[in-house]
Amino acid sequence: MSISSLSSSKCWIYHERQEKTLLCGQHALNNLIQSSNFNPAQLSEIALELDDMQRTIMAANNEGGVNSKDYIKFMAEGSGNVDPSGNFSIEVLKRALMSVFNLTLVNVRQEDVRNKEVTTMQGFICNRESHWFAIRQINGRYWNLNSMREKPEMISHFRLAIEIETLIQSGYSVFCVVDGNLPPPCTSDDDKHERGLPQFWWNETSLLHDKDNDSESWNNVGTGMRCDGKSSTNSEREIKAIDDLTESEMLQMAMAASMQPEDVTFNEADNLDSSNRLKPLPEPEEGEAGSVKIQFRLPDRTRKIRRFQGSEVVAVLYDFVKQCYPLAKSNNLEILVGYPPKNLKDISHNTIEAAKLAGQSLQCRLM
Repeated sequence: MSISSLSSSKCWIYHERQEKTLLCGQHALNNLIQSSNFNPAQLSEIALELDDMQRTIMAANNEGGVNSKDYIKFMAEGSGNVDPSGNFSIEVLKRALMSVFNLTLVNVRQEDVRNKEVTTMQGFICNRESHWFAIRQINGRYWNLNSMREKPEMISHFRLAIEIETLIQSGYSVFCVVDGNLPPPCTSDDDKHERGLPQFWWNETSLLHDKDNDSESWNNVGTGMRCDGKSSTNSEREIKAIDDLTESEMLQMAMAASMQPEDVTFNEADNLDSSNRLKPLPEPEEGEAGSVKIQFRLPDRTRKIRRFQGSEVVAVLYDFVKQCYPLAKSNNLEILVGYPPKNLKDISHNTIEAAKLAGQSLQCRLM
């Protein structure tokens, strides 16, 4: 896991926005390398080169050559690497990165890649249907650089694996940079002028300051562990949002969590309704002893935050999600936590406290 090496006030993030044409492939590449290096003409030339290569190979096949059905179909369909609206294929993006920056893009599901730690990867290119976007590590933090969004959005190291897995489950193909090094971040006005247009630059400090201003932010979640080992509370206003924790702070939290006692007692009868279904107890008051906050990302990607008693069992979380998202049923709901993502069904009869779910972000999806 990389640590920020620059002051955030000196770090600038390049984020091209999509405008009239479907040039999201170009924007994804430029956002990945953090400069306006690629343009439509350049990528179209690569697309035509690839088309020529494919045409030559197909014309030389021993099943009819230029008279074969495959060749005739290929010629009738036109380019498979760029369409009239400016949508480029993954092969064009791969060739562009390799030819200019000597960088390799591979699918994260590839056998020699899928077992690697996701936070060791510098950047990602994601695609579904006709849309491409980049995720890139910049100054020790990961940023979603989707050209359809107003500005870069930070993704914490804790959430990155779940974000990538969610994209894949929703139909995206995700490719990662595995060889070589992406260009370093921009650090000066002169550097900004050389790399891209002024309207596409964002200062990291301003992005961190503006992050999570909505009502479902993590600014007031749970109780935390400071770097000096002491705990803090919401009323002290000393808790950092989970997404803003440094590596050292996250390590401190993990160590503290590992030392929490697991011999919490639970009376399951207290949590049964008239149909003997496990259900959550009434939501505790803010700051109530023994209560914890948990954030849920629902299958429709909306977020919910709720307090629970730490002595309740994990199974009640499933009932809460089904209340929030009626399409979720007992046989199709999956709730994941951590990285690598772990299925909570395996610990559904543990208490929330014993499962160390306080302050966690849970990924909910339909199977």
